[in-house]
Amino acid sequence: MQVSVSQSERDRRAAAAEPVRRATMRDVAALAGVSIKTVSRVINGVSTVSDDLRDRVTRAIAQLDFQPNLAASSLRRTDGATRQIALLLEDVANPFSATLSRAVENVAREHGTLVFTGSLDEEPQRELELVRAATLHRVDGIIIAPAAQDHGYLHREIRTGTPVVFVDRPPRGLVADSVLATNAEGAREAVLHLADHGHTEIAFLGDETSIATAGERLAGYRRALAERGLPERPGRVAMDLPDPETAARALAAMLDSDHPPQALFTAQNLVTIGAIQTLQERGLHQDVAVVGFDDFPMADLLVPRVSVVAQDVMRIGTLAVQRLFKRIAGDDGPCREERVPTTLIPRGSGEIPPPGR
Repeated sequence: MQVSVSQSERDRRAAAAEPVRRATMRDVAALAGVSIKTVSRVINGVSTVSDDLRDRVTRAIAQLDFQPNLAASSLRRTDGATRQIALLLEDVANPFSATLSRAVENVAREHGTLVFTGSLDEEPQRELELVRAATLHRVDGIIIAPAAQDHGYLHREIRTGTPVVFVDRPPRGLVADSVLATNAEGAREAVLHLADHGHTEIAFLGDETSIATAGERLAGYRRALAERGLPERPGRVAMDLPDPETAARALAAMLDSDHPPQALFTAQNLVTIGAIQTLQERGLHQDVAVVGFDDFPMADLLVPRVSVVAQDVMRIGTLAVQRLFKRIAGDDGPCREERVPTTLIPRGSGEIPPPGR
């Protein structure tokens, strides 16, 4: 069976298959009957353009579906702003990073600014690459939860006018603004909570040793043990646990030892998840107490519900981006570190008593 196609339909299909050339400022100027300079002034919101010319240019832009090159136009602005900032985090899939990103985006939207987010994956080289990409795109500022151990390479970026605010982790080898949680105090409070419920055999499972927050939380754990006169037994501290799988294996080894712990302080949300998996697999989730650092989705739906030391991530992100916009606006005051308090949330897992009580 042969189907005939009209000439108009063939023309429509041919037109749809052809690549469409983007309209340029020259096209807009020609259609509006004005100069390219006038089009540029309208796009950049210059107030000296007459209403008649502005209307003609606006109609031409709509008719041609013209999309201005914002990167190029930023180079012509007197302030050089691109209305873009970079947000570089450990892993945007982590609940902590996702919440922080939401907070930054909320404030950036109020400033008419786009946020470009990237994951560093705890790789210093990746950090260097993404910072370099951000500066090449002339972002107005950078918020970073760093992976590198030395941030002196950012001196040049700051000197040339790109402000940097550190979040979650402090800068090293660089004086810069930072917004952090009270990591040591939060860890101390968690361990004291377990001790106050009768536990004397408390283990610590933590993140990678190279991460500043992991060290702060370990210090808080040790401080709490010292305050309660409790020993830190050999094999009760496991570090360098970057994911649930390694945390699960580390806890399994502790539980198989001659003196398994009665309680756990898990110092990062992924570590907490791995520990809970092991406890559930062994049927110990109702017997071994757990307090985790960082809340995570569904923590309050598990049995028992998971007690946590929660960071106010929205507050951390909001303070960081507000500080960044102040720097972008010209604030050249001394750099400062802000600490956002954590909150202990007892839900059940941290209140499980030791055997015999």
